[in-house]
Amino acid sequence: MDGSTWLAALGLALIIEGLLPFIAPGAWRQALNQLIRMADGQLRFFGLLALGAGVLLLWLA
Repeated sequence: MDGSTWLAALGLALIIEGLLPFIAPGAWRQALNQLIRMADGQLRFFGLLALGAGVLLLWLA
C-alpha cells in the first residue's frame, strides 16, 4: 500500500466522522453525553465491536 492509499483512507474516515456533527449537531452532542456517562467496560466493548467491524470490512475488501 502506498502513501496515497493511506491518505485516501484517512480522508474517508474524517469525512465519515464529520457527517453526524455537520448534519445533526444536537443528536451528536446528545450521543457524546451518553458516551461520557458510560462505564469504561461499556466503552471498551463498543470499541471492540468497532474494531471487529473494521477488520471484517477490510477483510471483505
